[in-house]
Amino acid sequence: MANSPEKHGTSALRAAARHSAVRCTALALLSTAAAAASLLLPAALGRALDLLLAPSGDGGGGDTDAATRWVLLCTALLCVLALLDAVDAVLTGTTNARTTVWLRGKLVHHLLAVGPRATTRFAPGDLVARLIGNASAAGTAPTTIAALLAALVLPLGAMTALWLIDPWLAVVFIAGAPLLALLLRAFARASSDCSARYQRIQGDIAGRLTEAINGSRTIAAAHTADKETARILRPLPELALQGHRMWRVQGRAAAQAAALAPLLQIGVLAVAGHLLAQGRLSVGELLAASRYVALATGIGVFVGRLASLVRARTASHRLGEVLTEPATEYGTRPLPPRTQGSGRLELRGVRARRGGPDLDPTPTRERVTQAARTACADTFVRRLPEGYDTPCADAPLSGGEAQRLGLARAFAHPGRLLILDDALSSLDTVTEHQITQALLRHTPTASRLIVAHRASTAARADAVAWLDGGRIRAVGPHERLWRDPEYRAVFDAAGRSET
Repeated sequence: MANSPEKHGTSALRAAARHSAVRCTALALLSTAAAAASLLLPAALGRALDLLLAPSGDGGGGDTDAATRWVLLCTALLCVLALLDAVDAVLTGTTNARTTVWLRGKLVHHLLAVGPRATTRFAPGDLVARLIGNASAAGTAPTTIAALLAALVLPLGAMTALWLIDPWLAVVFIAGAPLLALLLRAFARASSDCSARYQRIQGDIAGRLTEAINGSRTIAAAHTADKETARILRPLPELALQGHRMWRVQGRAAAQAAALAPLLQIGVLAVAGHLLAQGRLSVGELLAASRYVALATGIGVFVGRLASLVRARTASHRLGEVLTEPATEYGTRPLPPRTQGSGRLELRGVRARRGGPDLDPTPTRERVTQAARTACADTFVRRLPEGYDTPCADAPLSGGEAQRLGLARAFAHPGRLLILDDALSSLDTVTEHQITQALLRHTPTASRLIVAHRASTAARADAVAWLDGGRIRAVGPHERLWRDPEYRAVFDAAGRSET
């Protein structure tokens, strides 16, 4: 459980709630104030009705001025409720947006810390779905919890008011309250399951769509658009099934509540009518009791809030699955000072990193230009809208051009060790030959470690480390290793034809 998605997701929600603690507290106070005004309104209406119906001179009854004051109080309470509702809507929306932004920032920061390894477990489209949809759903959790806790004031206050009017009214209501509790519990359990499946299928469809977009050129060239469309939409029936299931669960809960709530209301009103006939209740108290039992049994708000909380909790678990991926750890030790003679290079637990702080000094403009020429990138860079000043994000580059630009960036930063991971795979034969010569000619003082899948690249290396199943199977010159049929099988037909 230490690294469970549930724990990480819950921890993220708690941190998000702390981030918006002031706003959530204000929201809870607003909701509590609105609940208090709602609880005062039936009593004020009942008192105004009693004053209007009481015969003149009956112990202060029939006092028009007093009745007017109570009516004005009711009007003021209605105005306060409208104002609080408007402020609540604005504060809820802004707090949800603020929390969602915070969660997305936390997830993006963690993904950058994990690095490319994150895409080995999660499809890029699925990550986007979690970052956008699930973060948005989880971002509503703090405000939903605040509103849900404040919403408890209504039924508890309504039961207290029934008790104050007459204890028997509260007893009748409490007798049926456990059924409401069981209804809410069953709804939460069923809603959680179908919500989790719905969000998982959404992520699957998003992953398939992203894969198709990345390979759109290949799909168009192969005329397989219809096949890809069918593949992307294949989970759609299951998504619709889970969506309908969620609506059925929520509708069934609402229907059960609609059947149970009137029974409780009828029971309470029957007892209240009996007490009215005995003279133990006034007409105004009967009106107040009818309003209070409606507030106490109105679990429609609870069902909606609970459904939102269930979706947020499920979404937080999907965020937690991403947060369970450990961040990549990087070493901080520099290379030892240059010594006479040959050295020894050992790589242990090495991982690739994208982005991060720049640890070499910024190269000069002349060095950047020379590096681009060496990587055969100078010609197309000068054709960009702003030449060398064009931001990388705005540069329309092909795969080979992006590859050459990456090589130019490596050439521009001096260092004693240059590691290239399949850096020549997207280049044509002529460009590959030119850059290979540049590697040999312009980096004589740097040790070069090249991860390659082409036989032509391996043939130019001083020594080849043959990796098989994650382990080094043999080390030696390419010519000697080439005699082994299994070594030759490592390279594809294109690589063999170049040898």
